[in-house]
Amino acid sequence: MKLASYAAGQWQEGTGPGAAVFDAVSGDPVCEVSSDGIDFAAMVRHAHEVGSPALRTMTFHERAAALKAMARHLMAKKEDFYTVSARTGATRADGWVDIEGGIGTVFSYASLVTREFPNDVILVEGEIERLSAKGSFLGRHILSPKPGVAVHINAYNFPCWGMLEKIAPSLAAGMPVIVKPATASAYLTAAMVREIIASGCLPEGSVQLVCGSAGDLLDHLGEQDVVTFTGSASTGRKLKIHPNIVAKSIPFTMEADSLNCAILGESVQVDEPEFALFIREVAREMTVKAGQKCTAIRRVIVPADKMQAVAAALQARLAGTVVGDPAVAGVNMGSLVGRDQARDVQARVDQLAQECEVLLGGGGDFPLTGCDNSGGAFYPPTLLLCDDPFNKRLVHEVEAFGPVSTLMPYGNLEEAVAIAALGKGSLAGSVYTYDDREARRIVLAAACWHGRMLVLNRDCAGESTGHGSPLAVLVHGGPGRAGGGEELGGARAVKHYMQRTALQGSPDTLMAITGEYHPGARVYSDDRHPFKKYFEDLQIGETLVTHRRTVTEADIVNFGCISGDHFYAHFDEIAARDSFFGKRVAHGYFVISAAAGMFVHPSPGPVIANYGLENLRFIEPVAPGDTIRVKLSVRRKIKKEPRGDEQPNGVVVWAIEVTNQDEKPVAVYDIMTLVERREA
Repeated sequence: MKLASYAAGQWQEGTGPGAAVFDAVSGDPVCEVSSDGIDFAAMVRHAHEVGSPALRTMTFHERAAALKAMARHLMAKKEDFYTVSARTGATRADGWVDIEGGIGTVFSYASLVTREFPNDVILVEGEIERLSAKGSFLGRHILSPKPGVAVHINAYNFPCWGMLEKIAPSLAAGMPVIVKPATASAYLTAAMVREIIASGCLPEGSVQLVCGSAGDLLDHLGEQDVVTFTGSASTGRKLKIHPNIVAKSIPFTMEADSLNCAILGESVQVDEPEFALFIREVAREMTVKAGQKCTAIRRVIVPADKMQAVAAALQARLAGTVVGDPAVAGVNMGSLVGRDQARDVQARVDQLAQECEVLLGGGGDFPLTGCDNSGGAFYPPTLLLCDDPFNKRLVHEVEAFGPVSTLMPYGNLEEAVAIAALGKGSLAGSVYTYDDREARRIVLAAACWHGRMLVLNRDCAGESTGHGSPLAVLVHGGPGRAGGGEELGGARAVKHYMQRTALQGSPDTLMAITGEYHPGARVYSDDRHPFKKYFEDLQIGETLVTHRRTVTEADIVNFGCISGDHFYAHFDEIAARDSFFGKRVAHGYFVISAAAGMFVHPSPGPVIANYGLENLRFIEPVAPGDTIRVKLSVRRKIKKEPRGDEQPNGVVVWAIEVTNQDEKPVAVYDIMTLVERREA
């Protein structure tokens, strides 16, 4: 069977013979993979001319809804993916991380975008920048979708998650994707892409797939395109200096395999929970996905006086690992992805053994459950010992990408950090200690060499996701050897596929472009209170200026009694006179409570509820006898999709400015209200 690519709206098989791919457990043929004959220029044009325009006309919320629908469809098909995943050598637990973990990441991005991004085609970022004395010239930043394509070149170890964690933020940003999976596990990626296309949740041209070589794909990219790469550092460096990528300054994000470390704190005793957590986590990182994880622990950094205890505990735990056919009950570690990978791991272990002692495993004959290794790609959990990590450097340069880790001793915390730094940059490091001062010393010194650091102790272990689990809301990437790039990280990942542009202009112009009210812009008002208007009727910049209210001594006393806030500045005349204020002042929260009473319309209407308050600043004190007034302006509107049978509504963000009798601001903030819509 030949594995087809999805190119320019069609499933196409490559011409001529392809690379043979075999079942990692049995060695039986699975498919041939070839992209010969695929028109890569046509794929790029299809993305630019079909996928990109369709996605860019959708709002962030519409794209998020499409991603959620796609994720639901994939989740309904998950058992089909598990069946295919087993052929890669993955256990059910391994497949869960890849399949359901990947789909869960899509759900996370759909929710994040709905929650944090506007229901618009551009994102206004940051605060208003005043560029002139009188406020007639302002600055603002916006992010807009790039009219290009994101090419994602992925590694073999996570054929589902590795694709989904990249395409979710790309598509959310309005950028179509071309996915190029690694050949060894491309058949699982292709199975999932078939379902993505079949679901019909995304516009045509949003997702394309290349099974086989990328050919001259990179030659056809332009200045608005993006490339991401996950895999070996050597391959990534070659792609990063591709002439077309360099000539057109095409953004290139690399996430490379790295020599991640785990550090056992100097203070940890053998009988403490942190010691057991350390042993558990190292063993788990060695055996999950048979150690084929870019975040797997490769270097195990241990106080010299605990080396013997750690070595014995790890060997005992690893000895209980049942290696074999993932379909057989009791098996908790499967095979590597293929025979070539098994040979590569053996070669790297042999290389490390030149300077390290093999404590456990190391190849040769080892027991298997439910199968033999005549056609499979199995490799045993392998533990090495490097007794002099400062002078024996292979352990900091050679990575066996399988179930292989190396123990090494340190004399003090400074040595532990120095050993970690010898890896020249890692995706993830973890520290195991119950001493928070020790944790601070290690993290502050080692953070610059790591993209992510986990501090694990008895307090968080029960809910921790562990050393090797990238999370959608946290950055995934690392410096130096790890590639110097970033993925994930919540909204950061979406913004990676957008262009940030600084705008300069008048308040009116910036309001027209961004769809947000800017102070100084022309405002609109009529004889209807804005709280009596439906979402559709409210205009950006629509403003209400309230009546005035003079703050009294009774206001301050009554608010203090109701709230229980008897701070001296409100009640002690003598102390207040000697204070920063120089006089008694009203509570800040009284000021905004009084302001609400001045601008809220009391009768029922389209405003459903107060949704929140943001960016509150108290600028000037308000004393008894001062007179306040409120200006309420529609800053922006966010249309929400109705849930179930609820009344259609949207969020209106109101800019509030409270001024005193001298027309000086005393408080500024934003409030958000849920407002009914007339139509769904």
